[in-house]
Amino acid sequence: MYGYSQNKDDYLKRLRRIEGQIRGLQRMVEEDKYCIDILTQVSAVTRALESVALGLLEEHLSHCVAQAIAEGGDTATAKIREASDAVARLVRS
Repeated sequence: MYGYSQNKDDYLKRLRRIEGQIRGLQRMVEEDKYCIDILTQVSAVTRALESVALGLLEEHLSHCVAQAIAEGGDTATAKIREASDAVARLVRS
């Protein structure tokens, strides 16, 4: 079981809300809405996705990585490297 499993329904609800925001953005472009209004909505969607990503990362660290560290050895090293790589990808985006 993954760390986010307990909050899976919350994550799905948030992702569906983001999906709706994306559809709204598509509509705005189709309807030739003002550029700044579209950019404002893009920023909101970006923040919403970042919030989901940070939540998942926190749960990964507190569940998967913590469990691997408790087990020790190569598994712990691999999970820490995996988490570090994920943080690097989030920071770059």
